[in-house]
Amino acid sequence: MNKRLFILLVILMSLSLIGIIFVQFYWIKKSVDDKEEQFSNAVTEVLNKVTDKIEGREQKDYSDRYLNQKDSIGELKDANYTNIMFGYRDFDSNELRLYEHGILEEDYNIPYTFFDTNSGDTTTIKSYTSKRTTTVLKEEFGLDGKEYRLTPIQKFEKIGGLSAIEKAQYEDIFSEFAKKVPIHERVSTQEVELLLNRELKNRGVDTKYEYGIYSNGLPTKVKSRRFQYKANTFYEAPIFVDSEGNTNFSLLISFPKKKSFLISSILGLAILSLLFTLVIVASYSGAIYQLIKQKQISEIKSDFINNMTHEFKTPIATINLAVEAIRNPKIIDDKEKVMRYLQMIRDENKRMHAQVENVLRISKLEKNQLDISKDRVDVHDIIQDAIAHVELIVADRGGYIETHLDADRREVLANEMHFTNVIVNILDNAVKYSVEPPKIDVFTELAKNNIIIKIQDQGAGMSKTVLKKVFEKFYREHTGNIHNVKGHGLGLSYVKKIIDDHQGEVYAESEKGKGSTFYIKLPLI
Repeated sequence: MNKRLFILLVILMSLSLIGIIFVQFYWIKKSVDDKEEQFSNAVTEVLNKVTDKIEGREQKDYSDRYLNQKDSIGELKDANYTNIMFGYRDFDSNELRLYEHGILEEDYNIPYTFFDTNSGDTTTIKSYTSKRTTTVLKEEFGLDGKEYRLTPIQKFEKIGGLSAIEKAQYEDIFSEFAKKVPIHERVSTQEVELLLNRELKNRGVDTKYEYGIYSNGLPTKVKSRRFQYKANTFYEAPIFVDSEGNTNFSLLISFPKKKSFLISSILGLAILSLLFTLVIVASYSGAIYQLIKQKQISEIKSDFINNMTHEFKTPIATINLAVEAIRNPKIIDDKEKVMRYLQMIRDENKRMHAQVENVLRISKLEKNQLDISKDRVDVHDIIQDAIAHVELIVADRGGYIETHLDADRREVLANEMHFTNVIVNILDNAVKYSVEPPKIDVFTELAKNNIIIKIQDQGAGMSKTVLKKVFEKFYREHTGNIHNVKGHGLGLSYVKKIIDDHQGEVYAESEKGKGSTFYIKLPLI
């Protein structure tokens, strides 16, 4: 994939993800705001309903008291009785129905002593009583002729009582009187709590609250224990409003756990939203990681193919030259030269075969298809055998390999061939990456129940970035188009897999320009 296109895709995907996350948080915030608005509307309705019921209850109390006073101590001033009567005959049932409706109007002088004992004023209140009488005359025939059976039905009821003017007079007198009564006698904390509990429950507001009735900003006795007057933390509604719409009292209510209640109301959906967002983020991160990984693998594979091409190019060219030389009539009769060229062909062919085997061995090792049988082996013997494979090359370059085998116990459970290849690979790398004549030291030491093999060189060394990836498959340090170091990036990957299979550890320390040190830790028998 083109690098610019890859970067563009990553940027677009990142912006889309950020947009999704922003929308999710905006939706959650909007939901909380909507819930808060609904909560405020519900609480406002509750306060209005509660204040109306308290005011209505107070008016009813005084109305009942007023009517009782009127009925008990009112002085009859005047009375007027109006009577209306009519009738008709039902021929089907042989009944004669007579209807009589009388209305008694009574005027009373009622003193206002139950409002104000210092006042001797009176007012005239009209009372109306309705009297309805229905008389049924049933015409029947007996032995002595016609006769009528009377069935009277009477009904009394009071109607009216207060005219509009009288009602206004009453409410004005009641309002003026009520203002003189202390607030805690007009309403009790029990009544306020009962009404608030009922109305809040009806509107689904199930959270702790505190309330209080304040007079001109000052607290009264009617309040809950923990109510505190804090600006912008309570809801307010006027109570005991007079006929002109004025009042000195306000019912205040606050909710200490309002935020938690609002959040809990959308918590389920918010958690699901955040969970799905996290899944998207995790999936996106995984996808980006895999894309980067695949890009790196693609680059590594390209390097691997280039390295393998260079690795095979030299032996193929050598074999081709040797064949051409043997075909030369002047050479073909020279048995010594023919044998030398044949040996060269055999060596180069063996070299290519070993490279192919390395690739196949790594592949089988990854698929757990490589059968590795383990026996009791001496680590020092393995090291000496591995050194023998490379010491001629080291000597040819004017270098040395020195051993410092100080471990007293050295027997481990290992596969002799594969473990030898591990040491050879590390030594081979030390030789390859030594610009000067290779100088290699091999140490062994004990650490509790483990033996540690330390292979130290004074070669080119590695940067920290290279050191982190040195055991990855196909990885080789980039040197541009210069292929002065042969290899295909499988050696150290093979080393790590074999050591892991032996329940051991392998790691390296290095500094650019100062050489590298490889450590192998294996459990002793």
